[in-house]
This record gives sequence, structure tokens and C-alpha cells, in this order.
Amino acid sequence: MSGLYVAVLAGLAVLGAPLFVLVGAATALAFVWFTTDHGTALSLLPMIQNQEELLTRQEFLAIPLFMASGALMTAGGIAGRLVDFAKALLGWLPGGLAVAAVFACMFFAAISGSSPVTLIAVGSILFPAMVASNYPERFSIGLLTTSGSLGCLVPPSISMLIYAVTITSTSAHVDPQDLFLAGLIPAALIGGALALYAIVHGVRNPAGRTAFSWPELARATREGVWALLLPLLVLGGIYGGLYTPSEAGAVAALYALFVTVVVERQLTVRKLVATLVESSTLMGSLILIIVLAFGLNEFLAEIEVSQRLAAWIRASDLGPMGFLIVVNVLLVVIGALMDSISCTLIFAPMLAPVAYDVYGIDPLHFGVVFVVNMEIGYLMPPVATNLFVASAVFKRPFGLVTRAVLPTLAITLLALWVFIRFPTLSVAAVRAQRGESEWTLPFPSDRRAATATRSAGLQGAPVALPSAASPSVVRADNLAAVTERMFADDATPVSAPVLASETNL
Repeated sequence: MSGLYVAVLAGLAVLGAPLFVLVGAATALAFVWFTTDHGTALSLLPMIQNQEELLTRQEFLAIPLFMASGALMTAGGIAGRLVDFAKALLGWLPGGLAVAAVFACMFFAAISGSSPVTLIAVGSILFPAMVASNYPERFSIGLLTTSGSLGCLVPPSISMLIYAVTITSTSAHVDPQDLFLAGLIPAALIGGALALYAIVHGVRNPAGRTAFSWPELARATREGVWALLLPLLVLGGIYGGLYTPSEAGAVAALYALFVTVVVERQLTVRKLVATLVESSTLMGSLILIIVLAFGLNEFLAEIEVSQRLAAWIRASDLGPMGFLIVVNVLLVVIGALMDSISCTLIFAPMLAPVAYDVYGIDPLHFGVVFVVNMEIGYLMPPVATNLFVASAVFKRPFGLVTRAVLPTLAITLLALWVFIRFPTLSVAAVRAQRGESEWTLPFPSDRRAATATRSAGLQGAPVALPSAASPSVVRADNLAAVTERMFADDATPVSAPVLASETNL
């Protein structure tokens, strides 16, 4: 039966079936052939119930709304205004045009929510400009392709929304607005590292540098102010408590419609309809993939994949760092073989609960690390989306594009290592926004060692600790009992539900 299952899916792939057909077939056949209600209509009931639960979640509505706002702003010619603003603000620096390219990609990613769309909209404008300004072609391709992938981290990121919706585990769940905020510092650090790389290149190879002009900056600001206000409107409203992420999606869509049709008047009625039809087609295919993949996740939960994975990891005697290294290698390899959305939908629900329940890795920290891996997946051959997009947009061979991204890919991998080792970078902004006095978060192994030292040399096993995504207060009368269990010599990893019940979360 397993051989027939693989053969059917392979046949669909060879025939060129769309991704949602492959995911749907994989899900339906798995329930029909491998569940207890084998071969009956009842075998599909868990899949249908899971999909119904997903479609009633408020967070899910934010995905098509943000996609619609991004499509409208893209069709309305917003990318050109952002590029002009970035050049006027940063063009005087060494490598100024390249630095402007990095930050233009970040701003536009915040509007579109999509990495490939950012690369198409901004890259198609800036690549000819950089080449005309005597920037090396490979340098320009590598910088723009990598900068375009920052859409994964810059809110309102579609990848972050999908990750937050996908994690249904109570212990590892993250709120979308917390994940948005957690991604800001990592996005700024990667963008800053790429900008520094551009400045160093500009010092060695002066090109594209322009004199700073206040009148030019004022003009560019005036023309780009409506685009620049969208991220502020979305994030300011969310963190100011004015609306939820889903409601922010509706605000963003209405704002984009108002700006492009009424203010800028870039979209005629015919072009507006064409844009909405095109974006609706993309939304429909994406929603189908998400819904059907949720059914596949339900099947994986039914056959206890997460429990088996957790048991294998425990048996492997990996520490928190070892676990994260294995997970990141796995995600980089998988990200090179499948698109980031499918990777998130399938693997995030399996890995996030294990990270928290077995090793006490903060859900926000793990979420940021996972999303950065998806960003890297956009750049890893053979199926790296942004490499194919860049090859088409820049009209250059795929092999040339692949070699061009290697230096900037190395910068992103180095940033990933920093984010893994220092969880504070992921949680500090969230804790500050909540008004918490302690912003730092030690790495799990460091935290355990420090606690063990304070506990008179007792050695403990990895435990699930309270998450930054769901802070708790431990009652004093239960603290001693919990501590004793956590650091007993024969202790086993304490699951999140057990710890929660003993501390009255």
C-alpha cells in the first residue's frame, strides 16, 4: 500500500499537477489508506473537521487581506517611489545605491508581505540602475536577490502569519502580533549586515554615490509618504491596541485601495479589476494549499509523528544546541527541495512542540529561527524560489544567479547562527512592548547550568520553561516542588502540560 501511495503521488508530479492537487491527494489518500477507518468515508472526517476549524480562525483571514493590499500597492507603482526615497536618503553613503536597494527591499517587503513580489517589484527597477552606475553585475544580483527575501521577516509577513496559524499545539502556540514584533530586530540586523557589506564594497569600488540634497529628499518623501505610512499604520495600530492582525489586514487593504485609486490614481477601474482577479487566483491556490496541508498535519498527528520524533530526539541525547543544529540543517535541506509555505505547514507543527516541550526553547525564539530558515530556503538551489525569480527578472542564467548569492547567503547563515545563540534578539522587543522588566532570555543550556549552580550542584534534564509568548506566575507554595522535580538526578524532561498544572498557569 505504501508503494502504491508513493507511485500515485509521483505520477501526479510527473503529469505536472499543481501543488494543491499534490497536497490534497497526499492528504486524502493518507486518511483513506492508513487510518483506522480504512477505506470508508469516515476516514476523511478528521481531515474535514480540521479544515473547518482552520477556516473559522480569525488569524487565517489576515493572509488574503494582506495579500490583496500588497497586490494593490505593487500594481500602483509604489516600488518606484520607495526606491527614489531610499536613494535620496542613503545615496550619499559609500555604495549608496546598493544600501538604498537593501532598505527599499525591506520597506517594500513590509508592504507586499512577500519575498518574490519584493524581488520582482524592486529588483526590476534597481538592477539596471546599479549596473548603469558601474556596480559589478554579480554583486548587484546577489545583494538584490538576498534583500528581496527579507519579506519573510518584515511584518506583516505572510510566512509569519502562516507559521502562527499552523502551530496548534497549546504549549508552542505564538500570537501573530508577537511574532511580527519578534521578527523586527532580526530583520533589522540582517538588513544592517547586508547594508554594511554594500558599504564595504562601495569603499573598495566607488560607484553610484550621489551628493545629499535636502530638496531632493523632501521631494522623494512627499511622493513616497503614502507608501511609507502603510507599515506604520499596520504595526502602529496592532501594537497600539487599535485592532487585531486580522483587522489590520482589512485596514491595509482599504488603505492600499484608497492610495492607489484615489490619491495616486495609478489604477483605472479595468486595471483594478485585473489586479484583484490576479491576486484572487493566487490567494485561492494558497488557501487551498494551506487548508489541505492542515489535513495532512491532522493525519501526522493521528499516527503520532510528533511523539515519535520527540522520542527519537530524547534517545539521541541531544542538548538544546544540538537539537537546533540538527533542525536547522534539516530545514535548510528541505527548504532547498520544497517551497517555504509547504515546508512551514508540514514541519512547523511537528518541530515547534518538541522544541518547547523537550528543551524549553521559547516558542517565539524558535519561530524566528524557523522563519529565517525559510528565508534561506528562498536562496538555496535546486528549488529556491527567489533564484528562479531573479533569473527571470534579471534575464541571467540560473547558475550565474546561484553563484552571485553565495556571499550574501553566507551573511544570512551567520546571522542565523547569531539568532540561534542569542534568544534575547527574538524576545526583547515583545517583552519591552509588554512592559516587562526583564528583556533578556538566556539560551536554554545556559539557563539550566546557571540554575543548577544555584541549586547546590544538582544536574537537571532539559525542561519546558514558561514561554515569552505565554508568561506565567509561579505560586510560591509550588515552586519548591517544581524545582525539585526539574533537577532531580533521575529526572526526565517535564512536558509543558505537567509543568503548567503544577505551577497553576
